[in-house]
Amino acid sequence: MKKSKSILDISLPILFMAALLVIWELVINLGGIQKYIMPAPSDIALALVRDFNAMVPHIMATLYESVVGFSIAVALALILAIVMDLMPMVKKAVYPVFIVSQTVPVIALAPLFIIWFGFGALPKIIVVVIVCFFPIVISISDGLENVDKDLINHFKLMGASQLKRFFHLKLPYGIINFFSGLRIAATYSIMGAVIGEWLGGDKGLGVYMTRARSTYALDKMFAAIVVIVLMSMIIFYVIGISEKLCTPWNRENKVSNS
Repeated sequence: MKKSKSILDISLPILFMAALLVIWELVINLGGIQKYIMPAPSDIALALVRDFNAMVPHIMATLYESVVGFSIAVALALILAIVMDLMPMVKKAVYPVFIVSQTVPVIALAPLFIIWFGFGALPKIIVVVIVCFFPIVISISDGLENVDKDLINHFKLMGASQLKRFFHLKLPYGIINFFSGLRIAATYSIMGAVIGEWLGGDKGLGVYMTRARSTYALDKMFAAIVVIVLMSMIIFYVIGISEKLCTPWNRENKVSNS
């Protein structure tokens, strides 16, 4: 029963996507829509195969900016979340600043970073850090704060110091929320790099899309979008696998609950 349900869960979205692609293909080919306005899925697939070698340097540039920015965001978020948990006054001081910072559009800041730091990889990495930092630090901070108070009191009664309570109780609880924030931030990392590349640079999928748009080669633009989606999905699933490896107790709880 569980096996058939699993097969159904996998096959349904695949069939739905296949149906959408077939409808898309038929509408473009039978509706007489010009390719420079909307390419068919077959045109996008052909452009992806034909120009993939030309896209590889751009893919590698975007991947480098995303991975480096994401890694820096994770490190900074972990450090700050730990400091905020150990020192509540720090959280009270900086938490409102985080909220306000999210009201500023990143696309408005990216041109400033390009003016300040040039057209290289650095401004794109900074954009990725800004985009990814907030969901990670908020998720792990909330996870550390929402630990069962009875467990904390039990650790206190046992004479555990603040550091021992943190590393042996709070961190294992908070790491589950941490991975939830990582999955959200991972999908943002590629997007942040591409946004930075749109506004200036010589390499990256954002640059590739800008050049394709200027020549009305929409099939190449859609091919780049497909690559961006695939990269984001791969990073998302890598983090999901890492979560299962790092939190085996959480997987056991899910199995027992089901």
